[in-house]
Amino acid sequence: MENLDDILTYLTIYASSTIKFIFGPSIGVAANANWVLTSLCTAMGMMTSVAAFSLIGDKIRSIFRTLFSRKKRKVFTKRNRQFVRIWNAYGIAGIAFFTPLLLTPIGGAILANAFGGRQLVIFKYMMISSLFWSFVITYSLFYARELIESL
Repeated sequence: MENLDDILTYLTIYASSTIKFIFGPSIGVAANANWVLTSLCTAMGMMTSVAAFSLIGDKIRSIFRTLFSRKKRKVFTKRNRQFVRIWNAYGIAGIAFFTPLLLTPIGGAILANAFGGRQLVIFKYMMISSLFWSFVITYSLFYARELIESL
């Protein structure tokens, strides 16, 4: 039964990372899971969202617009200007780098597609970013837990 619990733990880490990147490492720390497997499940979760929303992002965006666009939204908000600055300065690599920290995987994929990034380029940079940040954040959280436990 222990193996089934492990499988469910890693599936939970994976599934939660498709929605919000930080959920994966947080659940991994709380469940006392292996930090390397937690990192890999977190990266795979993010990449699942990126792949899905890069492939069908335009269709989903149009559905969300029709469902949730009852009132006119401001085009030039402070947050939108920040995204445009990041895009102009760093392109798809900048969006990918900041996606795990500032956005959700879904939001990063939709934003990269909205700015006109090519799917393979989006996927490549998001993969690099998800692997980098999943290992950095997961290791940091596990290390912080060890420090707190040693006190």
